[in-house]
Amino acid sequence: MEEPNKQNFRKKNGINKKTRSAGWIIGVTVASFVLSGGLLFASSSALEGVSIYVAILIVLFIVIVGIVFDTIGISVASAKASVFHSMAAKKLYGAKQAIWLVNHSDRVTSICNDVVGDICGVISGAASTLIIISIIGNIANDPKSWPSLIVSGAIAAITVGGKAIGKAIAVKKGNNIVYKSGVILRIFSGKRNAGD
Repeated sequence: MEEPNKQNFRKKNGINKKTRSAGWIIGVTVASFVLSGGLLFASSSALEGVSIYVAILIVLFIVIVGIVFDTIGISVASAKASVFHSMAAKKLYGAKQAIWLVNHSDRVTSICNDVVGDICGVISGAASTLIIISIIGNIANDPKSWPSLIVSGAIAAITVGGKAIGKAIAVKKGNNIVYKSGVILRIFSGKRNAGD
């Protein structure tokens, strides 16, 4: 028989974990809604009045951002914390941040793959529609028109192909990608001392 205090602690601890998990899911959902709406509005505004070449560059940038974050998410999920613990023991710059990324891999992966990656996919799709409209006008509203098929197909091919390449790189060089992400995270955190 377990002591009542231990039983109560475990019950409370389980409830706290479930509460935090539910709060995280709700928070990510709301953040995704706000970010996707805000970024879609920003990208639509940015595409208004620009040349077709600039519009294509903007869409490609959005696609690349999605691919990069997808690669980081997969790298974090497949990385081994032991590698970064040895780096942290040697006080290598960004090692502690890399450990943090691996220890929070579920949330980091969710943010990188589900939030940023999926939002970039939605925005690039909507932005491609604006490009089609700027080229051929209202005929772009017909999803069966050949310009719609070509532009949408090209963006989908670049996205899928880019993510496939990113996944292959993540599997081979996941630890290196996570470490570099840790270094970037440390730079933006403003920590300069070796012990931070």
